[in-house]
Amino acid sequence: MDSWVWWLVAAAGLGIPLVVTAMPEFGMLAVGAVAAAVTSALGGGTVMQFVVFAVVSVALIAVVRPIAARHRAQRPELASGVEALKGRQAVVLERVDSGNGRIKLAGEIWSARSLDADQSYEVGAQVDVVEIDGATAVVM
Repeated sequence: MDSWVWWLVAAAGLGIPLVVTAMPEFGMLAVGAVAAAVTSALGGGTVMQFVVFAVVSVALIAVVRPIAARHRAQRPELASGVEALKGRQAVVLERVDSGNGRIKLAGEIWSARSLDADQSYEVGAQVDVVEIDGATAVVM
């Protein structure tokens, strides 16, 4: 049997743990094996096949892993739940100070308190939601 067939068998063998464990490194090694199979089919020697396998696999791991880690660490662009309320504007329904108050936020009535203990907001004022603390919106 030709060596390129063995490389394709190795690529398929590396694809199985990729699917089972969801570790993309196995996929990168499988691509390296396919590159070695192509090298073998084009007449490259055994040493060249292993060099191509190693270079392609290491290059993919070195380039793709940092990119994947960076994407995994990013916040999702679509905020939902309480995170979606941060930064939105609200209207004061009852005077808001450092202790209590009420605002209308996203069509709902929320209890609220001001971020700055010395600041208060009168009825009808527009405020920005800084954070949500339990069921209370912290505004400024």
